Amino acid sequence: MAVRRLPNLPVTDLASLEDSELVARVKALPLPQHVAIIMDGNGRWATQRGLNRVAGHREGVKAARAVVRASHEVGIRFLTLYAFSSENWSRPSIEVTTLMTLLERSIDQELPELQANNVRLRVIGRPNGVPSSVRQGIERAVAATAGNTGLTLFMAFNYGGRDELVDAARALARQVQAGELRPEDIDEARVEQALYTRGVPDPDLLIRTSGEMRVSNFLLWQIAYTELVVTPTLWPDFGARDLYLAVAEYQRRDRRFGRV
Repeated sequence: MAVRRLPNLPVTDLASLEDSELVARVKALPLPQHVAIIMDGNGRWATQRGLNRVAGHREGVKAARAVVRASHEVGIRFLTLYAFSSENWSRPSIEVTTLMTLLERSIDQELPELQANNVRLRVIGRPNGVPSSVRQGIERAVAATAGNTGLTLFMAFNYGGRDELVDAARALARQVQAGELRPEDIDEARVEQALYTRGVPDPDLLIRTSGEMRVSNFLLWQIAYTELVVTPTLWPDFGARDLYLAVAEYQRRDRRFGRV
């Protein structure tokens, strides 16, 4: 099917488009198959308003809901949200406990909409150390949506990019030890099959909110050739329009993968 080519408008012109025009433009050009987002800035959003950090996390849940809806609307196939890193356990215990409670409630509350929109939920990260009630809630939602065929939503929870690479190395080492694999047969394809994201295309676009210029131990193998879009917008203020603008910026770029 032929794809309609639209003028390569400056970013300022893209920002001036009405939402309906922006959505039409995004849909008319090749979409990123896989979008990953580092959802940063909940705490700063709350602090700026004289609220406790938990209030920022609550608003962050609303932003995640809006982005999932928008991704479903335009036809993105895979969306990965960095919900809780393995380093986040070092935050104050009251904040971590509240985050776990918020996550548990949010999964139950969002499940009907995920089902209605044919969204499949998957989780990447280490299960150890996660409170049993949270883990069980996640497992119920994953099982309930397993047959859905629309957008696949990955929640990176208790996730660390280095942890993932360590786990992949251990899995390959066990295969070598068992005589199932020769060391010289380990290549990129074998490593990819040992990752949490096996069978899923690498992210085409990585969005980071709050203006921080780092990847924070997120999908370290998978983002080797991913296009990066960093926005100063704090995560609770990030909505559907922000996603469309990031995708439109991605669509303006020439991806060469090291070639001329």
